Amino acid sequence: MFAVVTPEKIQLPPGAIVRLLASWQDYQALTQQLGDRSIPRIKYRPGEILLMSPLPRHGREANVIADVVKVLLDHLGRDYEAFTPITMELPEISGIEPDYCFYIDNWAAVARKDRINWGVEPSPDLVIEIDVTSYTDVNDYLPYRVPEVWLYKKNQLKIYQLQSDRYTVVTSSRYFPNLNVSGLIAECFRIAYERNTSVAIRELRQKLASEN
Repeated sequence: MFAVVTPEKIQLPPGAIVRLLASWQDYQALTQQLGDRSIPRIKYRPGEILLMSPLPRHGREANVIADVVKVLLDHLGRDYEAFTPITMELPEISGIEPDYCFYIDNWAAVARKDRINWGVEPSPDLVIEIDVTSYTDVNDYLPYRVPEVWLYKKNQLKIYQLQSDRYTVVTSSRYFPNLNVSGLIAECFRIAYERNTSVAIRELRQKLASEN
């Protein structure tokens, strides 16, 4: 299958990335053309559009990590809102679709809302990105000042925190400071691959409960 991008049709084979020189207006036209479709993914940076068709592995890994986050938040008794898919946009500056995002400190600001006014209302507290095809750049979240971005790439989790005007790799999450998040996620993936995701998440819950 070949990549096809025309005003009438957008078709990308799994794993493909297409980079186009384009304006904000072009980006808006493409997002309208895509409508509610979640594939391909679309990203806007000033002067260019990136389209990516994710592999099945992409969605599976995003869901496993998001499930881990939900278990950890429930374990800590934290309220939250979670979104996927969601499109974040700042006119003429950025358009991006995180794999998963969580409102933790600011959950009440977006609860029960159908639309979020980016640049006015808070950005997500935590974004999860899976990079299988070198499509992801954590700096895409700088315009939104997302406090923390988790990037899962080559079977490793990196935690980036916003410090001043740049992202820095850190060893622990601000939302789970007393938990070895990277270790817990690695263990969940091991169990998920050996058995299945439901067993991995169930055993994580049991592990956390036993440590109380």
